[in-house]
Amino acid sequence: MTVTDTPTDQDFEGVIAPYRRELLAHCYRMLGSVHDAEDLVQETFLRAWRSYHQFEGRSSMRTWLYRIATNVCLTALDTRNRRPMPTGLGNPGSQAGEPLVESNEVPWLEPVPDSAVGLDATDPASIVTSRESVRLALIAALQHLPPRQRAVLILRDVLAWKAAEVAELLDTSTAAVNSSLQRARAQLEQVSPSQDEVTEPTSAETTALLERYVAAFERKDIAAMIDLFTKDAVWEMPPFLSWYQGPENIARLVDTQCPAKGPGDMRLIPTSANGQPAFGLYMRGEDGVHRAFNLPVLTVTAEGVSHVASFFDLSLFETFGLPLELPMS
Repeated sequence: MTVTDTPTDQDFEGVIAPYRRELLAHCYRMLGSVHDAEDLVQETFLRAWRSYHQFEGRSSMRTWLYRIATNVCLTALDTRNRRPMPTGLGNPGSQAGEPLVESNEVPWLEPVPDSAVGLDATDPASIVTSRESVRLALIAALQHLPPRQRAVLILRDVLAWKAAEVAELLDTSTAAVNSSLQRARAQLEQVSPSQDEVTEPTSAETTALLERYVAAFERKDIAAMIDLFTKDAVWEMPPFLSWYQGPENIARLVDTQCPAKGPGDMRLIPTSANGQPAFGLYMRGEDGVHRAFNLPVLTVTAEGVSHVASFFDLSLFETFGLPLELPMS
């Protein structure tokens, strides 16, 4: 097929299919929403389809698609607010027992399934996205950057584009790109820990810790929960505005404000999000049925669980391929 031919659906799908998951990861980094990212990947492919006859091969197909996707994201960000986590709103931490305030007006950050962005740990050959580039802490930190700075940092530091390539995409100078990158890095250092500060446990240690985590929550064992967390651990749960720090405070929150009354009321089904362990958490109703309640994403270190983001958007269960109800056992 020549570049002037109109591609068939099958031809075009074959060309773009290898890039779908990494482009979803790119749009997700830019937007902080898996749902928005899915829409923008579709828009990227639609624009690529319309202009495919103009693709002359002066750059790689990957580079061409990333250029389209970045511009699609920047256009979308003209009319969208940043997506924060509760800790990113500037409010002080709360104490367990204080009233929970819900805000559905805030466009909250969303997690992304590992499988959607090419982080299939069961098949290393299928991994197309680095775990570090979609960590929840990084995605939250990126939300603090203006859209063009965000694009510059992602293109330069994540995708390793040359400054001149980024300048061409953004229709600006190389000097402006380098200046923007410097400002973006400085801002990111203020709001996000560096990878060097996060010591990850071995696989065996992680497995053991996650088994303890599941057991403690499914038994609603408050004492066991306290032992899971690092001394500065943070717990947050959009769309609730409050966030909580410290093992005792977190355990007290679960003890006093979680609807589970005792052992068996909660069930946790493992999944993975943002290159991190996650669970679908189900709460037992009065009829004995366990229904979707929230989706916690864990940051695990050698010292214990340092952060839990529990997302109460139940539409995420479908996104993660999780049922809304568990069968009666």
